[in-house]
Amino acid sequence: MSKASAPGRVNLIGEHTDYQGGFVMPAALPLRITVEIEPRADRRIVATSRGETLATDLDSGPTGTWIDHVIGPAKLLGLERGYDADLSSHIPMGAGLGSSGALGVAMVRALSDAFGLGIDDLAVARIAQRSENEFAGTPSGILDQMAASLARASEALLVDCRSLEFERIRVPQAFEIVVIDSGQRHEHRSGSYADRRRECEAAARMLGVAQLRDVPPGDLARVDALPEPLRRRAHHVVMENARVIQAAVALRTADVVAFGAFLDASHISLRDDFEVSTPEIDVLVDLVREQDGVHGARIQGGGFGGSIVAIADEGAGHHAAARAVADYVGRTGLAARTLIPPIAL
Repeated sequence: MSKASAPGRVNLIGEHTDYQGGFVMPAALPLRITVEIEPRADRRIVATSRGETLATDLDSGPTGTWIDHVIGPAKLLGLERGYDADLSSHIPMGAGLGSSGALGVAMVRALSDAFGLGIDDLAVARIAQRSENEFAGTPSGILDQMAASLARASEALLVDCRSLEFERIRVPQAFEIVVIDSGQRHEHRSGSYADRRRECEAAARMLGVAQLRDVPPGDLARVDALPEPLRRRAHHVVMENARVIQAAVALRTADVVAFGAFLDASHISLRDDFEVSTPEIDVLVDLVREQDGVHGARIQGGGFGGSIVAIADEGAGHHAAARAVADYVGRTGLAARTLIPPIAL
């Protein structure tokens, strides 16, 4: 039997930039998905998760269920034998914390070990992303898979999503990262997420570039000439890429105030230009931002619900999150909860 795991992630900054070849800055969470694989003599695949067992085989196509994440990597790897897979997860589903990306990475790792394939970490991320795009039907970029495969505790992972070059940046002790699950579930396969990706692709075509990554912030006059909503979608991606690079500088120099300001600007852009926030998420972000010691907060992940991330002074995050969550639950009735802290990155 082979066993492998991968972490969920919080994306500190760089949202909806990965599928446009841009920059992202995720960090690994101490919440993981674990996969145990037992090869079979036939081509059958039997997967068990949270007491539910589903079965398919290597000759089958997508089923529209969670087992697609289990069979997709095997199809891409061209395996000739099936396997039993046992899945366990501590990552909240639908919270925007990269659970499907972590599952894909854990699956590829476990299959590589079980069948002696020797796949390196970068290839693991690529295969996991392809599986999610081509077999599970989720039009995601590579952010989640890169984080699940390459991010390490107490570090941020600055990724160039075009070249896949990356830099690990130590998170200064003065930074306290706060992650709160809003209690409002999201689904990447929803039409709204796919619509945003199509709108970005359309904006890039109208601007005559391969991807919006190729538009510098100094060229916003051309972006402003685009029809709505393409103008706002492109404006977000162009400026968000710039914010990631600037936030990396703030992280390297331990400038928590500047880093927080980039988070605030990112949320405003995601709310107004990219329109992936929700009224409930906006309430939660505002409540967290009002707390003493908090320097910035934003929606993170694909949007339309999920989780938020905030940056606070060391030692201030726990109490700030507790106060904000209590007020938020009273206002919305949603079962929000603080994920980080008390667990430290």
